[in-house]
Amino acid sequence: MNVLLVEDNPGDVRLTQEAFKEAKMSIRLDVTMDGAEAIKFLRKEGEYETAVTPDLILLDLNLPKKDGREVLKEIKTDDKLKRIPVVVLTTSNAEQDIMKSYNLHVNCYINKPVDFENFFDIIQKIEEFWLTTAILPTMVRP
Repeated sequence: MNVLLVEDNPGDVRLTQEAFKEAKMSIRLDVTMDGAEAIKFLRKEGEYETAVTPDLILLDLNLPKKDGREVLKEIKTDDKLKRIPVVVLTTSNAEQDIMKSYNLHVNCYINKPVDFENFFDIIQKIEEFWLTTAILPTMVRP
């Protein structure tokens, strides 16, 4: 399974990497640190021309260059990308962010815990549900 993590906090990137290392299945985790890079990755532009299309995207909302809301909108309006499940994983629990994300067709919205154990637990639950339990569409990879 291939997961794209769009996250600008190096600590959260490291925690996510560690949690996925403990996963029950083989997971390739690619990381982009801002929204503009995420779109380039997904569209296989420039240095990402050989990028693997992810089976799941974990998306922070508060990103540099292009915020997560813009990234989500671009993903969900692109015929080649819109079927990739997107899980917003963010510290924001603002009702407006939750509503806007669901209005943009996010598949799931999760408030990111601030402590290590709960963060680790959330990542494992994401892995268990989205990569083990849920049936995802087979992506056509060029």
